[in-house]
Amino acid sequence: MKPFLLLATRPEDDVADAEYAAFVRFSGLTDSELRRVRLEAAPLPDLDLDDWSGIVVGGSPFTSSDADADKSPVQRRVEAELDALVAEVVRRDKPFLGACYGVGTLSRYQGGIVDGTYAEPVGPVEVSLTPDGRADPLLAGLPPTFTAFVGHKEACRALPPGAILLASSAACPVQMFRVRANVYATQFHPELDLPGIRHRVNAYQYSGYFAPDELDDVVARLGTVPVEEPHQILANFVGRYAGYASQSHPSRRPPAGR
Repeated sequence: MKPFLLLATRPEDDVADAEYAAFVRFSGLTDSELRRVRLEAAPLPDLDLDDWSGIVVGGSPFTSSDADADKSPVQRRVEAELDALVAEVVRRDKPFLGACYGVGTLSRYQGGIVDGTYAEPVGPVEVSLTPDGRADPLLAGLPPTFTAFVGHKEACRALPPGAILLASSAACPVQMFRVRANVYATQFHPELDLPGIRHRVNAYQYSGYFAPDELDDVVARLGTVPVEEPHQILANFVGRYAGYASQSHPSRRPPAGR
């Protein structure tokens, strides 16, 4: 099987490592089957998409809808690299799953509108599948309504032209969508369970997702009920695309390392 690639942008080592471990655990992959590139640390290596079964983009402290003047040089570089990659991914309809930050990345490139209109506080939300979502293979095995963890300063306000809405919530109409047949993005975090989001809110206490003195209230709002259904999306992504191959680009380059 060709490996999958996780593109990460979290600068905190412990948060980045926990995110990677969560993707490994809930996808069912091993460390050798899910490689990682931390884009905030170094430029994106030269990639040949044919070397990978699929591409996953994790969450990020970056806010893509911020004015360019307010973005750091690292963020501007990362966005330019992701835009170029997404252009090839969409053109070739290669397997892609963007989690949270991936919504901004895919929407922005495809002509959708991303802004703060539907930002959601950190916590569990009820997500409902659309009719297209109930029929989509990446959502096979999920109930029509399930609980997922969210926490984001921006969201997709208007879908990109031609995108298919797969899931919504009361406060955020676009929770998941698909472009073409194999390119997906979720606003919620399919990699997070209760311990994972507790760790993350502690790490981002001073990052503007909530007032720092509200930490205890935010942790309490997370509840005590396990959130498990969204993890099936990661397993489905791997199950559907493991060994994915294309003959359109026969050249090979060395794969990026973790």
